[in-house]
Amino acid sequence: MSGEIGWLNSLPLDHAEAELLTCCASRNWARKVVARRPYENSESLIAAAVTGVCELSWPDVEEALSAHPRIGERAKVAAAVEVSSASAEKARREANWSRSEQSGAATADPAVLRELAAGNFAYEKRFGHVFLIRATGRSAEEMLTELRKRLDNAVEDERVVIAAELAEITRLRVRKLLEQR
Repeated sequence: MSGEIGWLNSLPLDHAEAELLTCCASRNWARKVVARRPYENSESLIAAAVTGVCELSWPDVEEALSAHPRIGERAKVAAAVEVSSASAEKARREANWSRSEQSGAATADPAVLRELAAGNFAYEKRFGHVFLIRATGRSAEEMLTELRKRLDNAVEDERVVIAAELAEITRLRVRKLLEQR
């Protein structure tokens, strides 16, 4: 068992789930990934995490989407008085990851940010949930172009895209979780 994964393998069930929920906010996903422990190495965990996302029902995907801020908006952190210090630390970690992932939007031209905000609104009105995209490595302009393109998708086609984006985001976040240990 690799040292980089041993800490997660040894956590109590509820603590392991809480750690993984910072990577993907679907409770069913976290339960399934934790149930598959022990993991031999980080790659086996990442593979299980991605597979787990691909197996989610649409309501589970929607649960995961609820934790993602709109592109161009800052992630919200739960008030410390409402959660334990461990939970607050995990919420801060997730918010920091989101800000880092969306750094391309943070430095965008104000006109592009306004267009992203309008696009987010149109997308949510059309599909009923936040526009999700792997923002890491993408500029605001690239994300805006993709948002506009995806507004024309059929609902079922967009769900397939959402699942792929969620799987990629989860892969990146599980890797970050392991790197921070």
